[in-house]
Amino acid sequence: MADFNLEALSLKELQQLQKDLAKAISTYEDRQKAEARAKLDAIAKEMGYSLADLIGVEVKSSRAPAVAKYRHPENAALTWSGRGRKPQWFADHINAGKDPSALAV
Repeated sequence: MADFNLEALSLKELQQLQKDLAKAISTYEDRQKAEARAKLDAIAKEMGYSLADLIGVEVKSSRAPAVAKYRHPENAALTWSGRGRKPQWFADHINAGKDPSALAV
């Protein structure tokens, strides 16, 4: 390990050293956790289980993207599923007093 004369370092250098140490510690912990997880996963597979089965973690299945319900009147590439925030083009259409069903796919 390198010897450092901490007294000779400026405040800026000491702060940078502190950041570098925190990052090194964090990445070390992450590597150790990944290694432990891999070992546990291998042992579980060897016994015919998945690690999630043994620790009781539910694996979430990814949900398919929502189907488009509305289409921009001029640009057919712009669609909206009806979920989440309304796109500006849809809000403008509604604010103009027009029926949203006119934009339905």
